Amino acid sequence: MQTQRRFSQLFHSFLLICLLELAPGLMMQASANTFVFNPRNLSWAAINDNGHVVKTGRASGGRNYCPDIHRGCHTPVGTYTIHSKGGPGCRSSRYPVGRGGAEMPYCMFFTQYYAVHGSYDVPNYNASHGCIRVPLSDARWLSANFIHIGTRVVIKPY
Repeated sequence: MQTQRRFSQLFHSFLLICLLELAPGLMMQASANTFVFNPRNLSWAAINDNGHVVKTGRASGGRNYCPDIHRGCHTPVGTYTIHSKGGPGCRSSRYPVGRGGAEMPYCMFFTQYYAVHGSYDVPNYNASHGCIRVPLSDARWLSANFIHIGTRVVIKPY
């Protein structure tokens, strides 16, 4: 049990280092809860208002090219704030193209069209139309315990 706990601590430290490699000053800038997604290493971190990492996990963002819309689908890089949230029944209004309805449980929108949301399929590569997919249990935790309207979202470069 002790070995497993130590491994978990080391893994979370490793993820934090990977997340912050492109923004070493992020910890000092945090003034409120911040969700950070790094599409290069497919990870996210929840950083509280004291600058402490409270949880990390794996994620998948937008892919390089989406053939159904004939363009790139990268998650937009930048800093945003959460402006709306939905529960376990949240669904896309845009995808699949032409009819919508794709499941997006516990959606947390940081732009009009892009959200952090739960997924039953979080592959080990960027695969979405631009949303950030996280495992369903992580989305449930983030929505209930960490991400609120106004929470900062930072999307690192690809």
